Amino acid sequence: MLAASLACASLLVGPVAAGAATIVYAPESFSVYEQQLNSGKIRAVTINKHLRSLRVTLDDGSYVLARYKPKEEKKTAAALEAKHVPVVVLTSSEASKEAKTGPKKAHKHKIRYIAGGVLIVVIIIVAAVLLIRRRRYREDY
Repeated sequence: MLAASLACASLLVGPVAAGAATIVYAPESFSVYEQQLNSGKIRAVTINKHLRSLRVTLDDGSYVLARYKPKEEKKTAAALEAKHVPVVVLTSSEASKEAKTGPKKAHKHKIRYIAGGVLIVVIIIVAAVLLIRRRRYREDY
């Protein structure tokens, strides 16, 4: 009975683990993408206008990511439709959400500069308070 329950549990875990796999897009140049389009190797494309990217699914099941130049989205979409490739254009909210979850940029140590500035202001205030107290102390005696 215990063995049967464990077998059923293992069958349930398998599809969950398989469904959790994320798709990894291999980057490629736009000229390679155009060659694949002309040779008919593209199965489907998702366009992200915010990132100017094309998530391409090839006929062999692989995934690639190509980037197009600014203001060429209409031309690219027209070329895809001319080859009868299914095209999905992400909405602005989906595109910005994808942009936020992408690779993070370097922070350029912004917090260090803020902390340094606050420290300098605190030192100046302490020095001013000490100087004022010293002058008052001299005036009293």
